[in-house]
Amino acid sequence: MSKKFALIGAAGYIAPRHMKAIKDTGNDLIAAMDKNDSVGIIDSFFPNADFFTEFERFDRHIDKLRRGSSGSAVDHISICSPNYLHDSHMRFALRAGADAICEKPLVLNPWNIDGLIDIEKDTGRKVNTILQLRVHPSIIALREKVQAESRDTKHEVDLTYITSRGHWYLQSWKGDDKKSGGIATNIGVHFYDMLHFIFGELQDNVVHYSDDTMAAGYLEYEKARVRWFLSVDYKYVPESAKAAGQRTYRSITVDGEEIEFSGGFTDLHTRSYEEILAGRGFGLEENRVAIETVSHIRNATPAGLTGDYHPFLKG
Repeated sequence: MSKKFALIGAAGYIAPRHMKAIKDTGNDLIAAMDKNDSVGIIDSFFPNADFFTEFERFDRHIDKLRRGSSGSAVDHISICSPNYLHDSHMRFALRAGADAICEKPLVLNPWNIDGLIDIEKDTGRKVNTILQLRVHPSIIALREKVQAESRDTKHEVDLTYITSRGHWYLQSWKGDDKKSGGIATNIGVHFYDMLHFIFGELQDNVVHYSDDTMAAGYLEYEKARVRWFLSVDYKYVPESAKAAGQRTYRSITVDGEEIEFSGGFTDLHTRSYEEILAGRGFGLEENRVAIETVSHIRNATPAGLTGDYHPFLKG
């Protein structure tokens, strides 16, 4: 039997992946909300969905469905709103009697998780999150390899991710640290979760540089030493990638060997939804290490070019 979904943040970049995942898993989106009305994409998936630009009217509609005839209530509310609104919208979902499926980052600070755990207990509903790299076949294979091996030294890892954005980025909520959490939170949190997932508990977290468009640092896990570099500035894309017409550059090397995982990204939201609907979704506690990591990065004083810093910092 198909499930009934509602979605908050329908006009955002990531919302179509959630709509596709809802459709691919044989379920129905019956209501959506966004204060922006550029949401024609809904017609590609669920042309009969109700749509609201005011949260209060959306709230009233969801509550009416909850109190209506048996089977009319929403089962899941997907959350694609700006990062700083995630915890508020998850609380709304749980109190409305639905389970939440929230985009990353789940929240901006670790203490937000504690409050959500209390509301889960109060309502009996569950928060699920999209940690899509945990369901990527290449990442799962690497984790199994690392977990199975016995060695005296840690892996040496370099993580580089540059996803070029135009001038609009810093004028949007994504360029506001109070709303997005900053660059490490906004574009890096799923990589930090992936590193924890593969290499174990986090043991050290040093920030070498951080500004509005670039951040870099060093992370040490049980089984790896990681130099990381993130940016939304095109100037950092390597010349070889620029020559190939690329505006995005993604590289992870482990002991000098490139880990190929550029393929298989397209359907990871659908894969995540399949796991959630089967009762195997990633919950609040699975997010804690990554959220602690980005919270520390956001508040740390950069150390400068000392210690094990990423080679891209040399300029």
